[in-house]
Amino acid sequence: MISDDEGSQKEKEALERQMIEGRFTEFRMLFYVGKDICRWLDQCVDTCGRDPEIIALRLPAQSFARLLIEQTPEDVATKLRGWGVVEYARIFSRSIGIFTKFRLPPTPEMLQARYLRHYYRYADYAYTAWKDLDKGPELQYANFPFALFASGEYTRKLEEEWREG
Repeated sequence: MISDDEGSQKEKEALERQMIEGRFTEFRMLFYVGKDICRWLDQCVDTCGRDPEIIALRLPAQSFARLLIEQTPEDVATKLRGWGVVEYARIFSRSIGIFTKFRLPPTPEMLQARYLRHYYRYADYAYTAWKDLDKGPELQYANFPFALFASGEYTRKLEEEWREG
C-alpha cells in the first residue's frame, strides 16, 4: 500500500515531468522561431550589403532585430496581435537568444531540468549579449519598411504575383 506521502511525492514528480516536457516544447518552438527570424535578419543584412547607397552604413543583424522588436511598426504589431501573438517582442528576443546559442535543436536529454525550468531567463540574457555585440545604427521603419506573412498568406501572395506576371 502507498502512503499519502509517497503518493504525494509521485504526484509532484509527475507534475514536474509534465512541466519540464512543456518547457521543452516551448523551448523547441522558440528555437525554430529564432531560426526563421535569424534567417530573415541575415537576408536583411545581405540585401542592404548589395545596395550602394546603404552599404556604407554597415548594418548588422542587430539593427534589424531592434527594428523588429523594439520599434515594431503598428501594422506589423496589429497583424501579430490578430494572430494571437500578444507578447511578440519577448517571443522574438528569446527566440533569437536561443537560436544564437544552439545551431541544432537540442534533445531533452541534452538540457538539464534546471535549465528548462528557467530557460526564458537564459534566453533573455543570451539575446541581450547578442544584441550588445554589434550595436549598429538605429533604423527607422520609414526607411526600412517590411511586412510579415503567415506561410499560407505568403503562398497566396506568390501565386497572385505569378498569375499577374
